[in-house]
Amino acid sequence: MKWYLNQLQQYRNKGQMIVDEIVDVSELTGISEIRKISPVQVKGHGDFVANKIVFTLTIEGTMVLPCSRTLKDVPYSFSIDTKETYLLSDEDYCDHDEENIHHIKGEVLDLFPMIKENILLEIPIQIFCDDASLEGGAPQSGEGWELITEEAKKDRIDPRLAALKDFFKENKEND
Repeated sequence: MKWYLNQLQQYRNKGQMIVDEIVDVSELTGISEIRKISPVQVKGHGDFVANKIVFTLTIEGTMVLPCSRTLKDVPYSFSIDTKETYLLSDEDYCDHDEENIHHIKGEVLDLFPMIKENILLEIPIQIFCDDASLEGGAPQSGEGWELITEEAKKDRIDPRLAALKDFFKENKEND
C-alpha cells in the first residue's frame, strides 16, 4: 500500500482512488499482546482535495488475544472505520479541525504504518472467553490463593467470620 507522489498525480486526474487490498500485519504479534492475526482487508477510497489526499477506509480482520481471566486464546473480530489525511506538499498547513493529518516523508505515501496503528488502538483492555471450563488456561489456585467463581462465592463462608455462624445458636440455648 505504497504509492509514489508521481503515481498519485495520475490518480488526481481520475478524481478518486479506490483501495481494496489484503494486507499482512503479522508483525504485530511481536510488538503487542496479539497472539495471532489474520491478514486484514482494507477497503475504501482516496479523494484529492487541494494539496492533500483524504483516505476513507474500513479495516477488517480477526486477531487472537489472551483471555483476561484464563489466558486462553480468544478470537476477536474487528472492523475499523477511519478517515486519514495525507499532505502532498511540505507547505505549512494548519487545520485544527482534522485530527488525523499525516505528512509524507520522502517521495512515497505509505498507508501500512497507519493501518498498524489503528489495529493496535483497537485492542480491547479486557476480553473474556465464552468457554466456561477453566481447564487449559491459567492456574486457578496457588500458594495462599485461589480463584473464586460467583457460584462458589455464594456457598463459601469467610473463615474470619466462621465463628459467628454459631453465635445465635448459643443465645437461643441460653434463653
